[in-house]
Amino acid sequence: MPGSIATSIILNGDPYPLGSDTPLTALLERLNMRRGRVAVEINREIVPKANYDATVVRVGDHVEIINFVGGG
Repeated sequence: MPGSIATSIILNGDPYPLGSDTPLTALLERLNMRRGRVAVEINREIVPKANYDATVVRVGDHVEIINFVGGG
């Protein structure tokens, strides 16, 4: 069933289709986000940048991603 919690995560408050457990770095690539310019929280715990490679986003997780944008 598309969009159900069984096949998605909650990304920044909205359902996001995932399908299966996915490395955090792969999710960031899929979202076109540069890992050096984001902060990530999974299930209310901040993920240190040093752990991005070893972190897996699991179906049903609540993920918050803040993308830092420079400007002037």
